[in-house]
Amino acid sequence: MSTPDQPSSNPKSSPQDDENGSPGQEDGPVRLTEKEKKKNHIISEQKRREAIRAGFDRLCELVPGLEGQGRSEGHVLQETVKFMRQQLIERRELVDLAVAQGQHVRENLYEPLEILKRLEKDEHEEALWNDQNGYGAQENDQSGNAAQGKVPNGYGN
Repeated sequence: MSTPDQPSSNPKSSPQDDENGSPGQEDGPVRLTEKEKKKNHIISEQKRREAIRAGFDRLCELVPGLEGQGRSEGHVLQETVKFMRQQLIERRELVDLAVAQGQHVRENLYEPLEILKRLEKDEHEEALWNDQNGYGAQENDQSGNAAQGKVPNGYGN
């Protein structure tokens, strides 16, 4: 008699037998049935979706103004980009202040400012394209000024 920990000693079945009890390839790898493949795919997809949901939940905790709201993933991403952009602007201002006061600023503090520079360049190019192609007025930044890609203190174009 076999136990749950031991395979059956029945010579008519083996781990390679398919779901109908027909012998499979004895020397090859155990193949999953279509039903098992579908079940594994569903489980993998559920894990992927849960990881995405957890990531968006974490963003809602970190980005001011998003906590406790029902959320649209698009809205969360837009607000996260705005928040990160503002953080980069504040970093640039602090670096500029430190330099103006004659303090040494480590090189790695400038690296994230390259992201801001690229972002502002892309926004400037998009605004130019919109102007040239007759699309509406430019969007205003958080301070109410039209975003024109101009960056103070040598960080811009």
